[in-house]
Amino acid sequence: MDLEDIKKQLDENSKKIIDNMDRIHQNSGAIEILKDFKGDNKRLFAILLIVLLMWFTTIVYLVYVLTDTSIVSSTEITQENQEGYNNYIGNDGEISNGEANN
Repeated sequence: MDLEDIKKQLDENSKKIIDNMDRIHQNSGAIEILKDFKGDNKRLFAILLIVLLMWFTTIVYLVYVLTDTSIVSSTEITQENQEGYNNYIGNDGEISNGEANN
């Protein structure tokens, strides 16, 4: 091996090193994008879980409200005369006033 061959190999190797450096820089940019995308996926997954939890909570609440039936009792009051007012004090203490039906 003479000096020219060594110089030629060094030039070829330096070109390969420069090409590899360019590829590494391009790949590092792609790797950074992939890392950002992976982080975004984790955040979006967490947001999706929160939204689903809120949705299921809303459904459970609506089922509770729609099936929550209370017994309503009515009391009929009769009046012996045709004139006057009917006053009735309910169980909750509220006074209901009404006129007699003719």
